[in-house]
Amino acid sequence: MGCAASVYQVGKKKKKKGIIPEVSIFVPSMRVPAQCDLQRTLKGLIPKDLADKLTFIRNQILLIAQDTDVSAIDELQKALEEYLSLLVGLTRKEFGIQELTGFKWKNLEDGQEETSVANSWFELLSVLHMMAMLTLVEANMKLIPKDIAMTERAVSGDCMRDTVDLLLKASGYLDFCVQDVLVHLPPDIKNKLPKDLHQGILEATSNQALAQGTEIQLGLALESQNATLSVKRRLACEAVSYYAQTLCFLSGDNNFHGTAKKHLLFIKWKYLEAKAAAYYYHGIIIDKGTEPSCHVSAVCCFLAAEELLTESKKASLSFCLAEPVTRTPPAWGVMKHLNKKVPETAAKKSQMYGYLLDQEKDLRVLPDLPEFQLSLKPEDYTLPEADSTWDIPGQSLKEHLKDGEETD
Repeated sequence: MGCAASVYQVGKKKKKKGIIPEVSIFVPSMRVPAQCDLQRTLKGLIPKDLADKLTFIRNQILLIAQDTDVSAIDELQKALEEYLSLLVGLTRKEFGIQELTGFKWKNLEDGQEETSVANSWFELLSVLHMMAMLTLVEANMKLIPKDIAMTERAVSGDCMRDTVDLLLKASGYLDFCVQDVLVHLPPDIKNKLPKDLHQGILEATSNQALAQGTEIQLGLALESQNATLSVKRRLACEAVSYYAQTLCFLSGDNNFHGTAKKHLLFIKWKYLEAKAAAYYYHGIIIDKGTEPSCHVSAVCCFLAAEELLTESKKASLSFCLAEPVTRTPPAWGVMKHLNKKVPETAAKKSQMYGYLLDQEKDLRVLPDLPEFQLSLKPEDYTLPEADSTWDIPGQSLKEHLKDGEETD
């Protein structure tokens, strides 16, 4: 089973082979724990009951990750959160055990290829990354109906709002990884990290979540009678900025193969869609002016939007056909609206102002899109408090272990 199928099957019932997964929210990768003997490696380093608890919950995560029940994502997230509270203790400097045991993880794309790093901050990074990816999978599931054979697609406002919340949460996990976890890893370990844990990829995925959240907000604005054209243009332009930043983060890594290549193709496709929307709404606002230059600029915007939409459809096909093969959902929300309105408006306005285009050839310049301060931010995330098992009042960890040996 390919990576996309593996990633998007997490938390779902096992489906027949040959079913191509549908992607609305792109999940770059899914890394899961691999078997490692924590009890043996932690023996004598931390109290036995603590080592047993860490091992039990980590093994539980490993087993649930292989589950196919629809409730698997919720179970995984709960187990990961419980594991985090135990794991936080291993990162404490005063205990001096940050680099004394190895942790193994594997990427579903690579199959059996494992990464082993003897650093508790690596384990923390991997857990938070998995939580972020599971949240993106959950967001994707919100937008995909149970009957994926439906030719018409409608997503409720509640589903869209829930999806935005999930995207902000995923972005928050990844932002925390960049700002508060990577800084604790020494350079030699950072250089050995798997590609999906590189800073640029983490930043790109965090930004992608914000971009897709903004795109969905535009869909909500489209359905709202209170949302003005200015609001719609602003959201469309913000989405362009987010996707442009994401492309910038991704361009820092030249190794585009497999899922990395597919990730880049996805962002290029969504960037073109966002830009088409931005030029469409920008054109409508400019066209409200009374000067001939306003109408000429508006037509330039509409024609650009039409061309960008055409290019986006080609980009969508390239994304779908890139390994691992995926499907995109039928157009809904903003894109369903734009697929109809952009060609109509471009044709109508070109005909209406054709004489101006001929007369004012010097004005036939595509205007720049306005820039706005970006609204969406990653959701704030803080690590949980260390599990009470780590509380050893009045003793150092070594003293506690010594006492434990004497009573055995």
